[in-house]
This record gives sequence, structure tokens and C-alpha cells, in this order.
Amino acid sequence: MTGNHTATSRDWTRDLRDALGYPLTSDARLLSAAVVTLATYVVLVLSSFPQFSVQVLTTDPTDVGYAVTALTREVYLTTGYLGLALVATYAVLTGVAVTNALALVQRARRRSASTIVGVLPGLLAAGCASCGAGVLGALGFVGAMAVLPFDGNLLRLGGIALLLFFLGRAGDPRTCSLDGGGRA
Repeated sequence: MTGNHTATSRDWTRDLRDALGYPLTSDARLLSAAVVTLATYVVLVLSSFPQFSVQVLTTDPTDVGYAVTALTREVYLTTGYLGLALVATYAVLTGVAVTNALALVQRARRRSASTIVGVLPGLLAAGCASCGAGVLGALGFVGAMAVLPFDGNLLRLGGIALLLFFLGRAGDPRTCSLDGGGRA
């Protein structure tokens, strides 16, 4: 039983490594992961203080750089380096997850429409996991993050753990199984 658990854990670790490395296999994948990462970071930071974001962006939408810079500083001041690192890690993992999910959608589209239905929830899960703590601010619960233990860092860490778990389960989208039959 212990040997089986060790092999399963080793397989998950290898699959996680393969999933994290997949966006590095081509320039287009790397670019798509970078774009999603940047967009996720911007959304997370802007949603951390939505009233400020709305005020700045309705005044002049070209001030998005100023808003992101000011709110990045604010995230650092309220949660420290750890909070800022968690937000950045969240964004990077979301970029990887979305890139991998898009590859699965392309594979599924080539096979049949029914497998696309099975892959789409994974794509949506990556998006939902990436908004995690930021969705509280967007819904008007700005003070909720301050009330959470460790200034919401625990919630961010939970989201990162979920993304890592699902990336490890999925593995490299070029080799993972699309149907329930276990065929690659």
C-alpha cells in the first residue's frame, strides 16, 4: 500500500511538472500564458480596491498603468511581500492553467463535441480560481479581506493549492486522456 501511494505521489509530481512546463514548449503557448498572467494580475490587483479602480478608470481609462502600480503598492503595504508573491503566483498559475485548458479544448474539438463539454469546466475552474480573493472586493465586500485571517493570504494560498492540485491531476495536455476510458 505504501509503495502504491509513493508511486501515485511521484506520478502527480511528474504530471505537475509536465503541466507547468507545457506553456514553455512553444512561443505561442508562452505568449498566451503571459497574456493571461498579465490580465489576471491586473484584474486581481484592480479588484483589491474596486472603488479606487472605478474612480481612476472612469476618469481616464488610459490611467490603468497608474491604477495597477498604485494598487500593487497598496497590496504590498497591506499584505507584505508574501501577499504580493501570492497574487503573482496566482496569476502565473492561472496563465498556465488557461493555456493548458485551451490546448485540451483544441484536442477535444478535433475528437468530438461531447469531449469539449467535459473540458470546458476545467477552463472555467481556472478562471474562477484566479479571481478567488479578488471577487470579494468586486462584490463590494472590500473589508472582508481585512477580516480574513492573515489579510486574505490564507485564501490566496488555498486557491494556489487548488490550482496546483488540478494542474497535477491534468498533467501535460498533449498526453492526458480526454475521455473516461483512460486512453491517451
